[in-house]
Amino acid sequence: MTVAPSDRHADVALRASMAVMAPVARWLIRNGVQYGAFATALKSVFLQVAREEIERSGRRATDSALSVLSGVHRKDVRALTGDVRRELRPKSVSLVSQVFTRWVTDPRYRNDDGSPRPLPRLGEQGSFEALAREVSSDVHPRTLLDEFVRLHLVNINGDVVELVAAAFVPSADYEELATLLAANTGDHLSAAVHNLTTNQPRFLEQSVFGAGLSAQSVRELGQVARDIWAQAFQRMASEYQPRSEADQEETDSHRMRFGVYYYSEPARNDSTQQG
Repeated sequence: MTVAPSDRHADVALRASMAVMAPVARWLIRNGVQYGAFATALKSVFLQVAREEIERSGRRATDSALSVLSGVHRKDVRALTGDVRRELRPKSVSLVSQVFTRWVTDPRYRNDDGSPRPLPRLGEQGSFEALAREVSSDVHPRTLLDEFVRLHLVNINGDVVELVAAAFVPSADYEELATLLAANTGDHLSAAVHNLTTNQPRFLEQSVFGAGLSAQSVRELGQVARDIWAQAFQRMASEYQPRSEADQEETDSHRMRFGVYYYSEPARNDSTQQG
């Protein structure tokens, strides 16, 4: 059940959204996207979400209903109807990410110390080829290996493939990084919005905040966060894998995402914030 809106909630949501939008605006500006282009594109987002809300309530999403709920003018509703159903949900995890995760979590592909072991490129068992075929039978292992190489995730020494990245961060592909940002941040915000706007059980959405720290301290705490994430990643991935395999025949399919973030910046006093 959704919490009923009110003028107070609307005011609070609008003010809080400005803080949420600040890093988005920074990203857009640094990439040459101006306000006008963003505002125009945002109409489609408002219409898509309005359509989902209307249909969730069991009503028909007419042009009038969409216009009233979203605030988008009816002429724009009609003009954008063909584009409004574009997918706004995060994309599925890429095959490269799935292969990477299995490589670093499956005991068959790890050394005794838990590190991912180098794999022979070919072979029916214990090879990169076998690992890739376990994840997907539709994409040839060579194609996946080429993508690993392009993203600088592996080194190939003769017939041996060695994983060189500690985490799946495709730094060589800006589009892939942008997709990850949209998926991770979108689900984080979705959890928070769910908690604020529904009476359903709450999702995990917590953080630890600290101030008055030196630059050295925030660097050290950043490493602590990475160490904690490495442990959490291994635990969650190992818990996910057998469930995913056991649930292959489930018709009522669900998805999940578990993540963590760490951020620091110089503290700003009131005069800096105002001026």
